[in-house]
This record gives sequence, structure tokens and C-alpha cells, in this order.
Amino acid sequence: MKKAGIILAAAFTVLYAAGVQGQTAGGYPARPVRIVVPFAPGGNVDIVARSIAQRLTETLGQQVIVDNRPGASGLVGTQLVAKAPADGYTLLAMANTFAVVPSIVANPGYDPFKDFTGVTMTCLVPQVLVVNPALPVRSVKELVALAKARPGEISYASAGTGGTGHMAAELFNRHAGLKMLHVPYKGNAQAIVDVISGQVTMMFDQVSTSATHINAGKLRALAVTSRKRSPLFPNLPTVDESGVPGFEDITFNGLVAPAGTPREILTRLHGEVVKAVGVPELRSRFLERGVELTASASPEDFTAYVKAEFVKKARLARDAGIKVE
Repeated sequence: MKKAGIILAAAFTVLYAAGVQGQTAGGYPARPVRIVVPFAPGGNVDIVARSIAQRLTETLGQQVIVDNRPGASGLVGTQLVAKAPADGYTLLAMANTFAVVPSIVANPGYDPFKDFTGVTMTCLVPQVLVVNPALPVRSVKELVALAKARPGEISYASAGTGGTGHMAAELFNRHAGLKMLHVPYKGNAQAIVDVISGQVTMMFDQVSTSATHINAGKLRALAVTSRKRSPLFPNLPTVDESGVPGFEDITFNGLVAPAGTPREILTRLHGEVVKAVGVPELRSRFLERGVELTASASPEDFTAYVKAEFVKKARLARDAGIKVE
């Protein structure tokens, strides 16, 4: 009798938990939703997250708040969300570094797959290969020839070890058979300044942040890193077109939630973001910055995309010996 009572109590607990979860998903959201941005305000991750949050506030019927928690290359904010309840009320706005950091940091404090689940991609941003205008090259082929003639002498800047610019340059090194000198900075702004001044030869930077300097003649653009040309620079070839076949490295942003978040909530969030990134006015405004708003086909599709990126970047980090102490 006692054993039967234990079994009935356990069954009741399971049914009760399932009922509560169903009610939570069905009535979601019942209070404000927070999107944690693990970077300082003003960058692409922050700007895209804020625009989407504004649209979600209107369509979800609850305020969606952006909470900037910068620090340690995104680790501070990411670890915070990893420990948050899996109820859909705390989300993480992430970028490529989310999938890169676990490959290059010994103790990142989170597992991108055990601790998180995908909601959707939010945008794609190609990078652009820029050089100091004084460098005597006007194409990727000429840059490759110069770098091969002067191995180890051509330097490239990045916003930090393991960042998007660093990983793109190392991928370029491998595709083109080059050995260039990495000069890491603590941020993107100073890296660009030193390429403009000639302290460093070149860098891979997001189209959205280099466009002004390119148009002003302070930087010379050689190619974009995506497989298709950027609408900002339609006459600028891709790296793939420029004699480095198969090369592609594109920055992506997205939303992820703590692992265990109910499928119904993920589906609801995904559907509302699809609507948000499809607003013509919003899409046009971001395309002017070189940012293509887009959404994944489903939460599972985005999770699979992030896993594929993790595998590629882990292999690249291993081959290039990239580690953060």
C-alpha cells in the first residue's frame, strides 16, 4: 500500500509539473521578457536586439527589455543567462563568439549546447577585407602575392583573440597558404585607427563599421567575406571570387534561451521574430548599414546552424593554435 502511494504521488507530481508547464507556455508571456546583450551598447548585436525587442513588445503584449551585461568577451552576460530559469523570460542575444569561445577558453563557464537551446537567427553581416591605402595592392590576388613574398611581415589587426576578425584572418591564411602576423586589440575602434594610420597593414572588419572609412578613402576595401556581394558595395568582389575559392566567413547574430525552455515558448518567440525581421521598413534601414535581417526556419534549425559553426571554428582554432590564457 505504501509503495502504491509513493507511485501515485510521483505520478501526480509529473502530471502537475506537465500541467504547470503547459499553462506557462499557453499563457506566455505573463510578465516582461529580458534580452541580455553580453556586449556594450552601440554594436550590431545591441542595435539589432533593441530593434527586435521594440517589435516584440508590440506583438507579445509585454515589455521586452534589453539588458547590456558586457565583460570578458561576452562571458559575463552569457553565463548569467546559462543560469537563468528555462521559462522564456530571459534570453541571450548572441553572435559568432558564442560558438567560438568554448573552443579557445579553458573554462568558459557555459556549454553552448547543454546550457542553451536555439530560438532563431536574427541577422547576417558580411565582413570586409580592408588595407591601409598606402599598401601597394588593389586586389586580393595582389595581397596574397605580396604576403607570400614577405612571409610573416604583413600584419593584421583584430578586436581580440578569437574574435570574428581574428578567425576570418586565420581562415584566410589557411585558404590562401599565408603566414601573417596577428596584432590583437582590446576593441574594434583602436584596431581600425591603427590600420588607417598604417601601424598595422590590414584587417577583416564588419561591413557596417568600416563603410564610413572606406567611403572616405581612409581604408581600401579589397573584398567581402560572404559568398554574395554586399548591397553596400555591389562592385566589390567576394574573397571567393578573388582567387581564394571556397572562402566564406560571415558574422551572424541570434537569440538563444536556457536549455529546457518549453517548445511552445520557443515556437512563439521564433514566430514573432520572423514577423519582426520581415518588416520592410526595418529591413531597409538595416541593409543601409550592411546588415541583412533574417530568421531561421525553426528553433531546431538555428541550433543545428550554431553546432555546425562550433565544429568549424573548433577545427580552425585547433589548427591555428588559437587559445586564450
